[in-house]
Amino acid sequence: MTLRVAVIGAGGRIGSEAVKAVEAAPDMELVAALGRGSRLEELTEAGAQVAVELTHPDSVMGNLDHCLHHGIHVVTGTTGWTDERLATVRGWLEQAPELGLLIAPNFSIGAILGMKFSQVAAKYFESVEVVELHHDRKADAPSGTATRTAQLIAAARAEAGRPAQQDPTTHSLPGARGADVDGVPVHAVRLRGLLAHQQVMFGDTGETLTIRHDSLHHSSFMPGILLGVRKVVETPGLTFGLEHFLDL
Repeated sequence: MTLRVAVIGAGGRIGSEAVKAVEAAPDMELVAALGRGSRLEELTEAGAQVAVELTHPDSVMGNLDHCLHHGIHVVTGTTGWTDERLATVRGWLEQAPELGLLIAPNFSIGAILGMKFSQVAAKYFESVEVVELHHDRKADAPSGTATRTAQLIAAARAEAGRPAQQDPTTHSLPGARGADVDGVPVHAVRLRGLLAHQQVMFGDTGETLTIRHDSLHHSSFMPGILLGVRKVVETPGLTFGLEHFLDL
């Protein structure tokens, strides 16, 4: 079966790569490529079955609202998710139980493996901190990947009975110790010339372990996007994280 796919955010750096990837996929047909000023109605007019949504936290809710209320599965890489936003999306999906929505903090297979390896290592080390580094135009901080990584680490530590990390800092400038994500410090770097990078640093008596991943080009996200498109049509409801579509 050939999937009829649309890309929302086709003029962006990742979106333009997604357009090329969908066009090159033998089991997909690109039926619409929406950029700034495009009408969402173009999705239904083109008969899109799946929308790849790669826009901005300010736009994503309106885009998902339209798609899920018009029978279109969605794969989105837009970040900035809160509990309130997720609750709203789940409410929309309850009204369309046949539809699938994938929210992927990261589409890179290597980044997802890095998250998995970090989750495995979490229970073996006393200390852990996450540093994410991105280009200087990224809208959110910390990144969705870093936030998700920290959450997975914290859950693994709790399951293993690890005590909360101790921070002896008593004097610091605001933000110097990063953001606290479930007890894991997360630091965000924004620098021109970078794309998407993350390192998770574990420490214990006499040793450290660093798990680092680097995305060097937007093409690194394409295999994950295509996998998401293929799987979301057969996975009703909300799936948070591409790792659920991988055999890990």
